Amino acid sequence: MQKKYCIQFASAKIEDLMFRTTFDPVTREGEVVVNLSIIDKEDLDDVLGIFKMAANSGLTVSPYIRVLHEGDDVEGISVGPGEVGLITMCSITIDGILLKKGVFVKHRFGGLAEIKDGTPLRFTNVLAYHSTTIDPLEVLMFQEITSVIEVLKTGSGKILANLREAPMAARDDIDRILSDMADVDITGILEVGEPNVHILNVPMERDRLGIVAIGGTNPMAIVQEYGIGIRVRTMFNVVDFKELYHISEYM
Repeated sequence: MQKKYCIQFASAKIEDLMFRTTFDPVTREGEVVVNLSIIDKEDLDDVLGIFKMAANSGLTVSPYIRVLHEGDDVEGISVGPGEVGLITMCSITIDGILLKKGVFVKHRFGGLAEIKDGTPLRFTNVLAYHSTTIDPLEVLMFQEITSVIEVLKTGSGKILANLREAPMAARDDIDRILSDMADVDITGILEVGEPNVHILNVPMERDRLGIVAIGGTNPMAIVQEYGIGIRVRTMFNVVDFKELYHISEYM
């Protein structure tokens, strides 16, 4: 009998990872959602420098990463000869933490957010999570339409970001939880909107507010913009936060 397979849309995968997130920013224990990047070993120093630059500029979800070399084994990850793996935090971690604290968020889409003089203005290109089986930010990153380097240099350009909405009644809880996240360097929030008000030119449903998070793939987009080869698997898995290290420890 032939086995049947079902298509998993990105929205379903996000919800699965949200429920699997167990990290508590107060105790600093539990599992977080991560992305996986594979690069050539010879590019490691350059890529780490780029990742640190992105972290210092606030264009990452968190400065905590893990470098994997050939022979390392984390969640079944296999790194080939002459390659290095980089585990970085995914913005879905933010949603998983909110969920565990009683706030359920609904993902709308991933896209490019236009930045002007350091201020986020609007979303341009977007892809809805419920209509694609591939992470929209991964798709947009490889379209070579980002300009994250320009944001770093001039404060203006386009970065990867995603939008979710939450109940208006949860506003105080959201502020408190995001503050707890910031205490452990999970600071990937671009903007939190007001209830029933547009956010980055996107209307919200009644009694809802928008939360825009910086895409965890922005450092990878910078690497690509510099012409360095990189393979990316976004929303890869969950790993114990204790297996990640501040990027400064690798420098």
